[in-house]
Amino acid sequence: MYKVFVNELPLILTNKISDTADGKYFLLNGTAIQEAIDALSKKKLTKAFIYHPNKEEILKKFTDKIPLVVAAGGVVTNKKGKVLFIYRNDKWDLPKGKLDKGETIEECAIREVEEETGVQNLKIENFLKTTYHVFKRNGKYKLKEVHWYAMKTNFKGDLIGQKEEGIEKVKWKGPKKIQKALQNSYTNIKILFEE
Repeated sequence: MYKVFVNELPLILTNKISDTADGKYFLLNGTAIQEAIDALSKKKLTKAFIYHPNKEEILKKFTDKIPLVVAAGGVVTNKKGKVLFIYRNDKWDLPKGKLDKGETIEECAIREVEEETGVQNLKIENFLKTTYHVFKRNGKYKLKEVHWYAMKTNFKGDLIGQKEEGIEKVKWKGPKKIQKALQNSYTNIKILFEE
């Protein structure tokens, strides 16, 4: 099962028809996928399901219809145990970005955190999880698959938000401030702090 967020609402890709009992389900074809995404983005549904019997094929078939953008990012912790956040589009977010040709997902995660925040000396500790959300670019829907890593740093320098990416603020946040930031964040970011 994959949870893809559309306008903060879940579009669940599942191979179990029983999962779809409490919502509207759509088949895995271009027209139905567009209908499901449109209904969620206009908040006509609070959740929707895409059903396909083959678990191994479901994501591949979905990305045949909605182009996939692979990205990576980090949940970065400093020596004081504070987590690095960015503020963009009136929401608190975590640094992440698109995979460049020829780089590994881990290299992408480190590069994007450095570019978006100015933080150096990043060390990946472990892989956290992969999140999915649909966004619209030039009138077309795309699926963003973000690979998240837990990272540590001993960086003490200035935090510099990447202006070209619309980043207004970069802040280290302790537990109380993290909880407050998550109230004005994205579902996929909240998921990273649930475990």
